[in-house]
Amino acid sequence: MDPTGPVTLRTSKFITNRLLKRKQFVLTVLHPTRPNLSRAELGGKLATLYKTDKERVVVFGLKTKFGGGSSQGFGLVYDDEESQKKFEPRYRLVRVRGKAKAKAGDPAKKK
Repeated sequence: MDPTGPVTLRTSKFITNRLLKRKQFVLTVLHPTRPNLSRAELGGKLATLYKTDKERVVVFGLKTKFGGGSSQGFGLVYDDEESQKKFEPRYRLVRVRGKAKAKAGDPAKKK
């Protein structure tokens, strides 16, 4: 398997959702010489394809077909950060941006 092999992205069921200020689509990824693609790599490729910021792209639900070489999932491209924060679940925002800041725990009580 070649980890730098060619990758083909296909979108279907493309909808521009003006109410939620995003584009949504079913994503089919063909990667015949690669075992799989990371979400970050897919987000970067979709960001260049739709001419937007990498952090506005959300990819989820990726399932690799049996035998490899093909994956299918769902993709969202938000118009702006405010609408992404408003409509996207928090756990997906953490996945897109990386690790969240850990909250400081309650200080121990002194007796």
